[in-house]
Amino acid sequence: MLDERDRKILDCLQRDATQPVAELADKVALSASACSRRIQRLEEAGYIERRIAVLNRDRIGVPTTVYALVKTAHHSDEWTEEFRRAISDISEIVEAHRLTGHHDYILKIVLPRVEHYDVVYRRLVRRIELFDVSASISMETMKSGSAVPVDYAS
Repeated sequence: MLDERDRKILDCLQRDATQPVAELADKVALSASACSRRIQRLEEAGYIERRIAVLNRDRIGVPTTVYALVKTAHHSDEWTEEFRRAISDISEIVEAHRLTGHHDYILKIVLPRVEHYDVVYRRLVRRIELFDVSASISMETMKSGSAVPVDYAS
């Protein structure tokens, strides 16, 4: 069971995992060793999956975001696994979600420029049969981040 300090630790770490434990401990009113033990417990319990660096996409050279909406005529477990494999090593596809509604999947694709979308599209359709793919170009990122609300954690 998480308490308010655990939630505060999770919130602080997801915003900046590089901060020293002593600094984090001050924020949550714990000693550094107690805070370190809590972090280790949160990792072991699976609340913290991993610690990563968030890269500047402009500096890395992939400032463009395209969302591809995918429809398929296939819905078997085998086809779904084949689709997973097809997208798994296309590095430009950074997220994929199975949907309800008119489309079956949405893919978030990051690119050096919008013209590069065709390269990714061709790699994808060579690997797996799709019924329909339509793409939308993100004109502006209005909110971005990976932080999730910690209020619901138990």
